[in-house]
Amino acid sequence: MINEISKDAEMRMAKCIDAFKTHISKVRTGRASPSLLDNIQIEYYGTMTPLRQLANIVAENPRTLAITVFDRALVITVEKAIMASDLGLNPHSAGVVIRVPLPPLTEERRRDLIKTVRAAAEQSRVSVRNVRRYANDKVKALLKDKTIGDDEDQHSQDIIQKLTNASINQIDIALAEKEAELMEI
Repeated sequence: MINEISKDAEMRMAKCIDAFKTHISKVRTGRASPSLLDNIQIEYYGTMTPLRQLANIVAENPRTLAITVFDRALVITVEKAIMASDLGLNPHSAGVVIRVPLPPLTEERRRDLIKTVRAAAEQSRVSVRNVRRYANDKVKALLKDKTIGDDEDQHSQDIIQKLTNASINQIDIALAEKEAELMEI
C-alpha cells in the first residue's frame, strides 16, 4: 500500500515538473521557437483550432519563424491572429509562407519575463508540496487505521520527502536554465 502511495506521488510530482517545463517553454527568450505560437487559436470552419493543426511552424533562423499554412484562404486570418495575440509580433506574408521576425528583447522586458518564470516556478513548487501533503495524509490514514506501524509511517514520509526534494530540485534547475537563456544577449 505504501509503495502505491509513493508511486502515485512520484507520478503526480513528475506531472507538476512537466507542466512547469511546458509553461516556461512558451516564454519568449530572444530566440525563435515554434512553441512560442502554441497558444494561438484560429477560427476554422466555425471552430477554434490551434495554429499547429493548420500550419507547419519552423524556426527559419534564430530571429525568424516561418509558418506554412496548409489552406491559402487562412493566411490573412493567421496573420491577424498573430498580431492580435499579446506576443507583440508583426508577421509578413509571402504567398502561403508567413514570416514572423522576433524583435530583440529589452532589458526591462527580460526582467519582467524572469519575474514571470520565477512566479511559475514557485507555483510548481507549491503543487509539488501539495502532492507531498496529500501522500502524507494517505499514510497518516493508514497509521490511524492501524494498517501500518509508526516505523513504516516514518519510513514512508522519508521516501515522500526525498521525492519532494528531488522534484523541487528539478524545478530549480529548469528555472536556472531558463533565467540564463533569458539573460543571454
